[in-house]
Amino acid sequence: MAGMPGLALRFAVVGGGGVVVNTLVLYALYHWAGLPLLAASSIAVELAVVHNYLLNDRWTFAAGDPSLRRFIKFNVTVLGGLGVNVLIVWALVRTGMHLLLANCLGIAAAFAVNFASSTGWVWGRRSR
Repeated sequence: MAGMPGLALRFAVVGGGGVVVNTLVLYALYHWAGLPLLAASSIAVELAVVHNYLLNDRWTFAAGDPSLRRFIKFNVTVLGGLGVNVLIVWALVRTGMHLLLANCLGIAAAFAVNFASSTGWVWGRRSR
């Protein structure tokens, strides 16, 4: 898988794993632990970020050993995605949409922000 399509596919596969992490943590924190929606969603997103960074660093971008600098850059980058995700989840749940469907839509919207930022700044390249 060479070039941008292969990079995007790997990034999406890693993101799919992050969706699982995010969704399970969100459900557990909101329904079982009783945290407020915004807190539960924010924590779920950050745990998915850690998961995604580690797999993207090793597999998607084959960067070698994880670096604190890239991890910080990835977290800064994903803050934009976090804002998009949490805002969408909050707005859609307030309109009556099911929590987990709203969460999936928030994740999808944040994907574009995260991919563009990751390829352009965090790992500093446009293609593999």
